[in-house]
Amino acid sequence: MALEIVEGCVNCWACLPLCPNEAIVEAHPHFLIEPSLCSECVEAFATPQCAAICPVEGVIIDELGQALNPPGSLGGIIAGLPAPAANPQVGA
Repeated sequence: MALEIVEGCVNCWACLPLCPNEAIVEAHPHFLIEPSLCSECVEAFATPQCAAICPVEGVIIDELGQALNPPGSLGGIIAGLPAPAANPQVGA
């Protein structure tokens, strides 16, 4: 039982400090999850913390190869944000 980070990870560092087992390691071309340390946060949290914070869809997968943040899953989060305020013109 372990998650995996696959190609597409942008090494943004969001997941690294959240892993309660310190299973995520810095690597290139992208971060990796050490399978022997990953518990999928089963007893610590309701959902895997790396997937909960990951801003990239489809890069954290389970043992069946299913993405925890499948393509299209983060669209609702972005769509729910307020539009940026218009910048008033200087001297208008």
